[in-house]
Order: sequence, then structure tokens, then C-alpha cells
Amino acid sequence: MKTQFEPLDLIMLVDDDDTTNFVNKRLLTKLGVAREILIKKNGAEALEYLQKSAQDGAAYPDLIFLDIKMPVMDGFSFLDEYHNLALSENGSMIILMLTSSASFYDLERLKGYASVKKHFSKALTESDVRDIMNDYYKKN
Repeated sequence: MKTQFEPLDLIMLVDDDDTTNFVNKRLLTKLGVAREILIKKNGAEALEYLQKSAQDGAAYPDLIFLDIKMPVMDGFSFLDEYHNLALSENGSMIILMLTSSASFYDLERLKGYASVKKHFSKALTESDVRDIMNDYYKKN
């Protein structure tokens, strides 16, 4: 089956759970949706990468899968800093939240972040990835 999209240059997984990262990276690789998949263990590591990329002109992610609950810096703190640092002005990156147990409070809070397009339950499924690629990256 011919894909309806070009592989993205870079997808970043931001999650402290090694198993989730392994499963998601394996699925994304199998589906051929990105040339590179980068893993960061918390929001602070992800922000550091994004700031460095903005300064160096290095590869900036096309898509970030961001966990809500992480040590050091959780997903909400990441989003606050991301906006405070105006990193959202560096391109058309899409942020999707991943969670294993989103509370009603968390889901309501996510609505306040325009950069977050949608949330998904962990781990990603093939159907989730195909929907994401069709919704945001389908060829015209």
C-alpha cells in the first residue's frame, strides 16, 4: 500500500517510560513515518534540545509526542516554558500529548494550549499513527 505522506524528518518522543518509548519508536519505525526518532526523558531535556536547535539551525522536530506525567519537568511545565520562550515561532511543529491515565482535570487543562492538537492513550497504535499522519501530514 502506497503511503499518502512523506516521512517526517524528525519525531521527538518525550517520555520517562523506557517501555513506552521502545514500543512507540518501534511502531513509528515500522510504519516509516520519520527519518529520525529522538527520545528525551523529560520536558527539560526536550526544551534544551529545542533551544539548541533554534540557535544552531539543527533539525527541529516536525512532531512531538509529549507525556503528561514525568519527573524533572512534566508535560504541562514543558508547554508553559515552550510558549514563554517563544519556541513555537520556530516552525510548524505539532505537539500531541500521550498519557496512561489522563484525568478530566488534565484533559480540560490541555484545552488551554493551542499548540497541543490532540491527546492519545499510551502506547500508540498503528491506527493512531495513520490517523495522525492523515490528519496533519497528508499529501495534497
